[in-house]
Amino acid sequence: MKVSPLTRYALRTIALVYLFVLLVVPVALIFWRSFEHGFGQFWEWITTPAAISALQLSLLIVAIVVPLNIVFGVATALALTRGSFPGKGLLQSVVDLPFAVSPVVAGVALILLWGHGGWFGGVESLGFKVIFGFPGLVLATLFVTLPFVVREVEPVLREIGTEQEQAAATLGANGWQTFSRITLPAIRWGLTYGVVLTIARSLGEYGAVTMVSSNYPGISQTLTLLVHSRYTDDYNEFGAYAAATLLMLVAILVLVAMTVVERRVQGRYAGASEEALAVPDGPASTDPRLAQQKEGV
Repeated sequence: MKVSPLTRYALRTIALVYLFVLLVVPVALIFWRSFEHGFGQFWEWITTPAAISALQLSLLIVAIVVPLNIVFGVATALALTRGSFPGKGLLQSVVDLPFAVSPVVAGVALILLWGHGGWFGGVESLGFKVIFGFPGLVLATLFVTLPFVVREVEPVLREIGTEQEQAAATLGANGWQTFSRITLPAIRWGLTYGVVLTIARSLGEYGAVTMVSSNYPGISQTLTLLVHSRYTDDYNEFGAYAAATLLMLVAILVLVAMTVVERRVQGRYAGASEEALAVPDGPASTDPRLAQQKEGV
């Protein structure tokens, strides 16, 4: 179907205006209100003890949730694409459950499981407080971020197939060697995107964590809860804007860091591939087959 230039320009204009109104304008407004009273006032709002503890708590949750999601997400994706077992369809549905269930409902479910009188509420008698403590925040964040790594890695695994893995196994490679040298380099793009989505959701999650958090500064108050608390409880509008801006800046820094790391990893894999394909020269090439390959015989 041939589209006229006027129609293409109209569609582009509509898309740009849509993104500008829904994305650029709100973000720019938050930045403007955050720095309306100068950088000094902004710095004062983001360096309060409550803001520093909320930032540290949010980053600690990310540091715990991301590795767990990588390990179990990749393992689940491998099981769904490479395995055949009873209940595989049920597992597919369970993985997508956080997409369908409201985060608030997830928080309520965690309270019923780990709260006082819940199925596992007895752990509180051992001095291990889950609900309204840090473990509850980690569990809530794990629930809402569960599908990202799985759903980004699974289609990549289906696309690459199993031919290279079977060839490596035929040549004598064990399971870990096959995974680290064949599978992992092939899925690194999907895995990276899944990690980025996990970090973004972990930093910005509100619905589930607000149900399992006591919202006490320094104990279980994340950056998102700090923004809500300043805006609705303390009536500190500009302080809420400053905390929201800090949250956005942290997310941007994480994305930049992930991009830099990914480029270095990509360059390392490219160098390793070139080295593996290179035919050695000089006296070390004692195998006549290598000499024939080099001379084009």
